[in-house]
Amino acid sequence: MDGQQQLAERFEAHRSHLRAVAHRMLGSSVEAEDAVQETWLKLSRSDVSAVGNLAAWLQTVVSRVCLDMLRARASRREDLVGERLPERARDTDGGADPEREALLADSVGRALLVVLDRLTPAERVAFVLHDTFAVPFDRIAPIVDRSPVTTKKLASRARRKVRGTAAVPAAELARQRRVVDAFLAAARGGDMDAILAVLAPDAVRRADAAAVPPGAATDVRGARGVAEGVAVFGRRARYAEAALVDGVVGVVVAPYGRLLFALTFTVEGDRVAAYEVLADPARLQRLELAVLDA
Repeated sequence: MDGQQQLAERFEAHRSHLRAVAHRMLGSSVEAEDAVQETWLKLSRSDVSAVGNLAAWLQTVVSRVCLDMLRARASRREDLVGERLPERARDTDGGADPEREALLADSVGRALLVVLDRLTPAERVAFVLHDTFAVPFDRIAPIVDRSPVTTKKLASRARRKVRGTAAVPAAELARQRRVVDAFLAAARGGDMDAILAVLAPDAVRRADAAAVPPGAATDVRGARGVAEGVAVFGRRARYAEAALVDGVVGVVVAPYGRLLFALTFTVEGDRVAAYEVLADPARLQRLELAVLDA
């Protein structure tokens, strides 16, 4: 067995871990595979005979590759400010296997992927490496080109953004969560009786024009009409997850971890009195989103 083949076998032993790191940093299995492949190319061109910890070396390389990709992505987004992506482009991921992307998003958490997408590249890398993979700050610092102290501050700032700040007391947040979870469960099941049970009799649904079919009403009043819309929404409910939206319990709809819609709710007692579907990119961008504790 020649040296290159031995190196390839050593790399394969670490591939699954590198893919996991890259996916959490990038939120896309396609981009994660690209990052892992780039890491292999860098390894194959390097002399690692003096490297004592190949796993750490590879993790550092894949993290730097991901950081470059995140910076390039952020630059592209700045160029596209104000432009709305076509529905198909927003609902897919560049040739990825939809089922695999959905499973990966489920395993990481759709709300977490959406919130991570709002961090700066350096914040995301520092947070993922430290909070998910327990990499010490003195090893993260050279990757993000910061001091260990500044890197710790990056991760701390990212953690605050991920967790968010509730605008209501814990008991009220828990009550909202129960109602919204019941709403999502009913939507996923498509059972009209279960949907009606979670809606107030005079429930209202409002929606951005981009969130409804052409010609459909953006406002619907009355539990029956709203429930019919919820049943239709059920097709996308598999991509939905409860999240903290502007400090209260809402929902993000994020196929493959990419934010498509957000739902905000007015909860009265144990029922939904009203909800709004936000799809306009400018409105979505203004939302304060965070992850709810399990």
